[in-house]
Amino acid sequence: MDGFLNILKPPGMTSHDVVCFLRKNFNIKKIGHLGTLDPGAAGVLPICIGKATKLAQFVVSQTKSYRAEITFGFSTDSIDKFGNITKVTPAEILDHDKISEIANVFKGNLLQIPPLYSAKKVDGKKLYEYARDGKSVDIKPSHITIYDINIISYEMPYKIMFDVKCSKGTYVRSLIRDICDYLNTSGYMSMLIRLSVGPFTLEDSFTLEEILKGKYKIIKMDKVLTFHNVYLNNSDYKKIVHGNPVKNSYIDTDNEFIKLYSPDHLFVGVGKVIGNMIHVERLLFGADG
Repeated sequence: MDGFLNILKPPGMTSHDVVCFLRKNFNIKKIGHLGTLDPGAAGVLPICIGKATKLAQFVVSQTKSYRAEITFGFSTDSIDKFGNITKVTPAEILDHDKISEIANVFKGNLLQIPPLYSAKKVDGKKLYEYARDGKSVDIKPSHITIYDINIISYEMPYKIMFDVKCSKGTYVRSLIRDICDYLNTSGYMSMLIRLSVGPFTLEDSFTLEEILKGKYKIIKMDKVLTFHNVYLNNSDYKKIVHGNPVKNSYIDTDNEFIKLYSPDHLFVGVGKVIGNMIHVERLLFGADG
């Protein structure tokens, strides 16, 4: 079984829990998830199975979208409802002009400091491990992109719900922390639903209950990649499956990933056009098949 599953992760399970559940029920050895969701969050969790695990790096880099809720009144060290309270402010009606400015202020290329309670690694150790040990650590900001923010609702004076479309590596909890700082108040993430990861959407996801009943669909490996298709001739195909580069006589582009196909249209892997050559990035099927 090679391909992708679009799972609707329920709140209360870690992403690793979902993988273990599927590995046990499908008896699959090669399986993994693409993009960790917090245990308290729900939503789209793409799962790669078999040879599809070789394509994980190309899927996790795709754009993601979320629906999140901020509850005002206090902040926590984990920026969600599960952490220790670090700051309390009286609930008050927020400035509508500042709320309407959120989309413009936080849209574009930004530097973002990841949450202390996160799985991001510093010197080979996850940040939440430093936090649990009570050790301080120098957290360097990461480059992220916020493509769009839309305020869905504002329940005065307690809650704001918004949708955000963002790049790989964006922490919505950090975004919420920064929004609260901008609004000069305290708050925490009280809800998070991941709406999409690249082509994986909430509408097309399957619950674990549906999986157990056999009501699911395995997505073909090449269908989740948005790269251009290149159908190799027989001579170049033989070189590619041995890991050798070939001259680019197929596509007018440079420094871009492409999907590589055999002469009989079998998807064999991902390549990259560099100058006038096509180089192998990831092979799914080698010379021995």
